[in-house]
Amino acid sequence: MQRILFFTLTMLIVITDVSAAIKWNSAYQNYIDKYKNIAIEQMQQYHIPASITLAQGLLESGAGLSRLATKANNHFGIKCHNGWTGGTIYVDDDKKNDCFRAYGSARESFVDHSKFLQGNRYKSLFSLSQTDYKGWARGLKSCGYATNPQYAEKLIEIIELYKLHQYDTKTSYSPSSTSVGKEELGGILDWIKKARKTKKTKKEKMGKIVKNHTIYSYNNNLYIIAQQGETYRSVAQDVGIGYRSLARYNERDKNTVLAQGDIVYLKKKATKAEVKYKGYLHTVVAGQSMYDISQMYGIRLSSLYKKNNLPNDYMPRVGDRLRVY
Repeated sequence: MQRILFFTLTMLIVITDVSAAIKWNSAYQNYIDKYKNIAIEQMQQYHIPASITLAQGLLESGAGLSRLATKANNHFGIKCHNGWTGGTIYVDDDKKNDCFRAYGSARESFVDHSKFLQGNRYKSLFSLSQTDYKGWARGLKSCGYATNPQYAEKLIEIIELYKLHQYDTKTSYSPSSTSVGKEELGGILDWIKKARKTKKTKKEKMGKIVKNHTIYSYNNNLYIIAQQGETYRSVAQDVGIGYRSLARYNERDKNTVLAQGDIVYLKKKATKAEVKYKGYLHTVVAGQSMYDISQMYGIRLSSLYKKNNLPNDYMPRVGDRLRVY
């Protein structure tokens, strides 16, 4: 399936020659930083190497700057095909006005890509190791994902240049989330104000929110990613929430010293994961605790135990499958 990338004028590199070497550039790195957590999440759910997902996204979307990506959130060049009932966009490709899938968000594109690879055409790939990115790259080409004769080598080149294979052994990640932009802060401030019944002004609250952390939204909640050595008290000073409340929302002791990458929710967590996880079973990987899993899906620890009829002192084992919705 041939794909043509539609780069914007702001693209730092344009691949016009299939034999041209891919060189490091900031647009690619920014894309990796933005979507690596979603790729790791998809790997844990569908067993597709995160490196492959990222490399395909980079190559197919021109680091998110192609027309398909910017206009339709389509990062993998997937066409409509029979049975597609979602959004569409028409661009010239194999034929004039080819129909491509359109999504409401980049994350939807990543999820659909994972499901797309679950089809019979790519079934053989799942017998490969999750860390065999070369096998996956060459398998995608041989299964007909793209017609470019150098497609597999391009994927491998991107993976090795940007060291994407480091993500293929990750056992944890931040929830696949939406980074909150400045244009959304007004609504978020109102949301926090209503939730906490505070009388502080938007101006006062905005200064604290954007001081040291990026705020993300997930499962009808907001959260930040902690830096090494932070505490609930120090985070509380930035986001304008009492540190005792903050610790309680995250089911931790108020004096806990946070580690790099810890998720800190700004409101009491939900009793179940997002609706897309209905019927889904989380597979426990090495090093995960019940608390880690509850934070990953933005649900209360007590709810996680209850959903799975487990005692509160239960220690999960690698391979356990847990309900989260």
